[in-house]
Amino acid sequence: MPEASNNLPPEPDSLIGSSHEKHERALQYIEQVTAHADQVQRRVLTEILSANAHVEYLRHGLDGYMDTKTFKKTMPVVSYDDIKPYVDRIANGDPSPILCSKPISEFLTSSGTSGGERKLMPTTEEELERKSLLYSLLMPVMNQFIPGLDKGKGMYFLFVKSESTTPGGLLARPVLTSYYRSPHFKDRPYDPYNQYTSPNETILCTDSYQSMYSQFLCGLCLSREVLRVGAVFASGFIRAIKFLETHWLLLSNDIRTGTINPRITDPLVRQSVLNILKPDPELADLIESECSKGTWEGIISRLWRNTKYIDVIVTGTMSQYIPTLDYYSNGLPLVCTMYASSECYFGINLNPLCNPSEVSYTLIPTMAYFEFLPLDGTNGFGYSSTCQSEANQKTDQELVDLVDVQLGKEYELVITTYAGLYRYRVGDILRVSGFKNNAPQFNFVCRKNVILSIDSDKVDEVELQNAVMEASKNLIPYGACVVEYTSYADTVTIPGHYVIYWEISLKEATANNNNVIPGSVFEKCCLSMEESLNSVYRQGRVSDKSIGPLEMKIVETGTFDKLMDYALNHGASINQYKTPRCVKHAPILELLNSYVVDNYFSPKCPHWVPGRKEWSTNNS
Repeated sequence: MPEASNNLPPEPDSLIGSSHEKHERALQYIEQVTAHADQVQRRVLTEILSANAHVEYLRHGLDGYMDTKTFKKTMPVVSYDDIKPYVDRIANGDPSPILCSKPISEFLTSSGTSGGERKLMPTTEEELERKSLLYSLLMPVMNQFIPGLDKGKGMYFLFVKSESTTPGGLLARPVLTSYYRSPHFKDRPYDPYNQYTSPNETILCTDSYQSMYSQFLCGLCLSREVLRVGAVFASGFIRAIKFLETHWLLLSNDIRTGTINPRITDPLVRQSVLNILKPDPELADLIESECSKGTWEGIISRLWRNTKYIDVIVTGTMSQYIPTLDYYSNGLPLVCTMYASSECYFGINLNPLCNPSEVSYTLIPTMAYFEFLPLDGTNGFGYSSTCQSEANQKTDQELVDLVDVQLGKEYELVITTYAGLYRYRVGDILRVSGFKNNAPQFNFVCRKNVILSIDSDKVDEVELQNAVMEASKNLIPYGACVVEYTSYADTVTIPGHYVIYWEISLKEATANNNNVIPGSVFEKCCLSMEESLNSVYRQGRVSDKSIGPLEMKIVETGTFDKLMDYALNHGASINQYKTPRCVKHAPILELLNSYVVDNYFSPKCPHWVPGRKEWSTNNS
């Protein structure tokens, strides 16, 4: 491959000119980088390799020289466990250029886990510029479909999470916490298209109750100005509406009197809210009238009457929340604007008003160098065979460049970033859905191997099996064991929770398992499972309150035989049948639930503390 000599297209300047001029430059930028996607990608890789030529990871005996041809020939495709030793050295304070020539400024903690702990993704100061660039493209695109968004505000529920400090003194925190705490967000210049109802102080408050309450109070006070509402994930937005269901009377009282609930004690939060809050009995009457009705259907459009859309992620596992969002909003458009992760910000949705099932992301070629590992397609049931089993592990095959992917094919995303990831498997499975100029567009199919997810948590089949094995030890004194199990992510309840179905075998048969094993033992099994799950899940239970207590349902003996019969009667091969470790299909859930003899919940939250066991923590 010849080295690219052309420069990258200039980034649109977000500080110069009118809003219309800024939007025009942003749209021109998208046109330019997608029209010349191949040249841009080659230049990005050249820049990354040139800047990091002498870092330890890239040497590989090449005396500091690595062109793109050599890179593709010699650099392995890796997963997190492959780079973890390098990451650990940086985390422990090694200052040498191990992965990146620029100093690692902090670690971004991924929702994916390794050994039960969050993965640490290295990042640099300049990566914030790249993230800000992608954010700057969102409203110019949106304004093409819904003009006039500069005439009002957005009510977004945004939160920071706990931080920890590595032994080497670097912060480790989620990517959005990093962004919200950065000057790029806190000191952002005035933009009429990006005005929020929530003051920065309410977003940056680490007390989740005070943050949620104060953001709602401001959002209600400014409800007449709200044109769009949202959160990061659909689950988070629904959790916010559930908060309103239990706090509307307190909130309306604050609005009626112009005072703040005494439970809100953070002085910065109180002052920022007081700058907005004024006595408004008429608004308080409206809130009380709407919230005291017998139904919450359409509550969003009833309280925020000028709302044009809901901005949340509803792709992947978040699609399970679409019916609930439709119920609360009376069918307002659900908009997914961008595709990003802790590893890298990837791309944007150029058709934001599309049906949620048709969301397609255009990868912006300047974000990173993108390659794609071809996969084997679907399992014949309408979803990717790689979502619930290990994706194709043959990484010795040649990866496919961004512009060479084929329409309708599925790939695993592989990235090389400016911050020190080289041919790194992100774990996202994407399907090519179309093209914008010469840049492909992708549907997000699934996260590889994830079988259970409520919020940002992810549990795979191996982790679930280990948790079941650990919990089942509690049955040994009773001469019992687990003969089969499966699971389900229940999102009907708010917050959602994991449901585990167990079929129990006893040494001495009895008419009812409950008569032999006390219910407290099954509750202990629930807690044992939660203690065995990863730190992201446990944080969701303990700190974020985004996940409810794990539920265990004990089914009659022979239930899983009936499950197999159902599968065989619907076309499964008896030679290839395996008990599914996660179920979603309504008839299967009905079958399982029809044979439940009892159910139990985890009696308390599992243990969780911020950071890693060996690290000191910093929650400020």
